Amino acid sequence: MVDRTVAAPRAEEPRDIRNVALVGPSGSGKTSLVEALLAESGEIRRPGNVEEGTTVSDHDGIEIRRHRSARLTLAPVMVDGVKVNLLDTPGHPDFLGAARAGLRGADAALFVISAMDGVDGRTRSLWRECAALGIPRAVAVTGIDHPRADFDAVVARCREAFGPGVHAAYVPAFEGSGDRRSLVGLWGLISERYYDYSGGEAVPRPVPARLREASGPLREILVEEVITESEDETLMERYMEGGELDPDLLIADVQRAVAAGGFHPVLALDTIRGVGVRELLRELPLSCPDPTRRPLPHVERPDGREVEGMSCDPEGPLVAEVLSTENDPYVGRMSLVRVFSGTLAPEVDVHLSGAVSDEEERAGEREHSGSPFVPAGPRALPVGEVFAGDLCLVSKLMSARTGDTLSSTERPLRVRPWTFPDPMMPVAIAAASSADEDRLSRAVARLVSEDPSLRVEVDSETRQMVLWSLGEAHLEAALDRLESHHGVRVDTEEPRVPLRETFTVPGQGVGRNVKQSGGHGEYGVCRIRVEPLESGAGLEFVDRIVGGVVPRRYVPAVEKGIRAQMADGIGDGFPLVDLRVTLYDGQAHAVDSSDMAFQKAGRLAIRDAATTCEPALLEPLDTVTVEVEGSDLGAVLNDLSARRGRVVGTETVDDGRVVVRAEVPELEIVRYAVELRALSHGTGTFTRSYLRHERLPGHLEHRVARPRSGDRDT
Repeated sequence: MVDRTVAAPRAEEPRDIRNVALVGPSGSGKTSLVEALLAESGEIRRPGNVEEGTTVSDHDGIEIRRHRSARLTLAPVMVDGVKVNLLDTPGHPDFLGAARAGLRGADAALFVISAMDGVDGRTRSLWRECAALGIPRAVAVTGIDHPRADFDAVVARCREAFGPGVHAAYVPAFEGSGDRRSLVGLWGLISERYYDYSGGEAVPRPVPARLREASGPLREILVEEVITESEDETLMERYMEGGELDPDLLIADVQRAVAAGGFHPVLALDTIRGVGVRELLRELPLSCPDPTRRPLPHVERPDGREVEGMSCDPEGPLVAEVLSTENDPYVGRMSLVRVFSGTLAPEVDVHLSGAVSDEEERAGEREHSGSPFVPAGPRALPVGEVFAGDLCLVSKLMSARTGDTLSSTERPLRVRPWTFPDPMMPVAIAAASSADEDRLSRAVARLVSEDPSLRVEVDSETRQMVLWSLGEAHLEAALDRLESHHGVRVDTEEPRVPLRETFTVPGQGVGRNVKQSGGHGEYGVCRIRVEPLESGAGLEFVDRIVGGVVPRRYVPAVEKGIRAQMADGIGDGFPLVDLRVTLYDGQAHAVDSSDMAFQKAGRLAIRDAATTCEPALLEPLDTVTVEVEGSDLGAVLNDLSARRGRVVGTETVDDGRVVVRAEVPELEIVRYAVELRALSHGTGTFTRSYLRHERLPGHLEHRVARPRSGDRDT
């Protein structure tokens, strides 16, 4: 519900905005941290309350958290006059597309790590992606109050996983031991400020001697790192001489290093009691860069020419990008938008530009934009104009898809979209009822427009509609949205692998179509020789008729019949391929012969040849490229071998990961997206592409799903 009685969080200029993506595995506490930050700033009253903490208008009752865990959400908060847009990204590996969208909309990333669970492979991969994009990063360690949590060990694991530059900036203080240990304070190593939380509120006090003794070495390491990277050369001289260093100067250096991406502070948090939340909230505006300090994505004209000199300027040409879209059954279609340049006004016409590949079909598409608003708990607050550097939700963009660019109708522009993960797990879907069937195609098209990490295709050979996803959770969320948001129920089944047939030895066949029962009959006889060809050759038809035994005008009909029968198959219903068919003899009738008679004769000839040419099934073979950590290489190679795969090469890439190239039967990799993730502890990725068909071993034919009755014409 849009609430027009409350003022929305608003910045005065782009320099007063910070866009921060929260990144981390499922269960690390990202959403709880967002709610704690909102509570600390006064945006909501009770952290952890589902209704108060909802960051996008959502009325799904107990399903709220399940839906939120699968999508990117926005939560703006004001801190000392600075608007901080928190982008809560999904933590499950299946929602990598939404996580990348969050990084596209952000200018800094806060990696949220559970003190008990540590760093998983997907989080390491996203850290590398941020490093490649030059996005500043910090680390928040949650659950530090757990009796078995070891903050020093977590920092060490983060440094091992993320590399140099990771240092503790705030360390926790405890009282007691074992299960009776309790978190009582937090020490800022640079600021030298200690906050006592033993009474529930943060109270400044002197640093406890035991804490200084235990964590003093961490501070020395941190200070030396800051001084080494500092632009102030006098700091090193004073430090070497044992002089006193101004904490404010060190803090300023740390903030510059964080914004530049060379230093990654680690903060300890207890979101339930609020320990460290205030400190984090205060650091975000100081350490994260504003949008004017980050380069814009590649902007180009509709003809593909790059636009030079683009910047985060509210007076510049409008360039905004749709980070995510959603069809809410109550609110309607909503688009989460990042404005890179210019100003997005309410209720105006905008130009929609899609990806380069589909720009031609969508050229000139105009859409009427609704009023921009921002979420605030369960409410939506209108914001009026949204200028460069800011984020908002926009309604009524009915044709907009995730990754689309919004620009002015007078000056259409396009942002080159970010890289979407390629879905690799297929499932066949079919409408659950005739009523669902009427709406299925449109609903699936909308689903894919919301989430480009999904792909749908209709297999011309198996006649199945196949939905491709990133994994089981991704698929479950997609099917749930189909029913709850689009009103379409579907049944799922294993996708049928498109097998084919061929003949393994040469042979001959006779097609005799003679029907005379009084009146006009049918008469067509043809004799053929059949030879197998190499994979991918298709059908080679050879005319060797002499003497006019088959009149010239009927030869194309024989070929047409042969091709039709090969498409339908001759036994199991799989297409027949890779044959040379030579027509060398036949018979015709002056009255009863016709094109149709010889088409049927051609069909019968192929069927007859099948009785002696030893048909065999062919299975599709894919080229599979797998990228894994070096430590997982052995397990992956053994697994590929068990899948009848042939490894054709391996290569070590710059970051120590290994790329494996193999040829693997499609029958063996239907669920490889899920199984590779288990093998590689979540770090493995792969791509696949069709290579060729090869003969299916006879002992595996029982695994083949035959086409259902009615799937093919007979």
